[in-house]
Amino acid sequence: MADVFGNGREDAASLDNVLHPAEVTVLGVGNVILRDEGFGVRVAEYLDAHYDFPEDVQIIDGGTLGIELTQYVTGTKKLLVIDSINGGQAPGTRFHFHNDAIMEHFQDKLSAHEVGIQDVLALLTVTGHKIPEVVVLGAQPYDLEAGVELSPEMKELLPQIADEALSVLKEWGIEPREKAENGAVNYGIVAEEAVKDEMKQG
Repeated sequence: MADVFGNGREDAASLDNVLHPAEVTVLGVGNVILRDEGFGVRVAEYLDAHYDFPEDVQIIDGGTLGIELTQYVTGTKKLLVIDSINGGQAPGTRFHFHNDAIMEHFQDKLSAHEVGIQDVLALLTVTGHKIPEVVVLGAQPYDLEAGVELSPEMKELLPQIADEALSVLKEWGIEPREKAENGAVNYGIVAEEAVKDEMKQG
């Protein structure tokens, strides 16, 4: 999975990847140090850990980046965004927005990264690079306190949203292969290592 923060990882997105985007982009966004706020990133990590995707599909950890995400999705034909969505509903409520409904939802600008997604989609539209197919999946968070682990309730939703993401990809003609051995992802360690690397670079 491409990590747009870099963090010194070998799989960090290179300039070539930016200039030659994949046909299909799966973008996980959110703040991974605010528990359920990082849900989108965790789902993207889950998909990357459990499935092998065709070369024309890129999995991106977008974190909390805003308009900077433009360079990673410009030219992609189908964009699947996965996020923790504050839609004012009961915790655990699942959301599925498609094309025009996405901009209607983001008019409220409910979080910093949702502002970023809205701005990216608007910029691509006005510059003649509108993405033909965009889907946003997510769920209402339970817990937004500081911490790198998802709440138990949100963690239960993770494979469900991942399955929904796979269904969207299947509709787009993408059927990833399940990996033979799926090692459990320790999100606490992942987040801690990312913070350590960022501090070293800072």
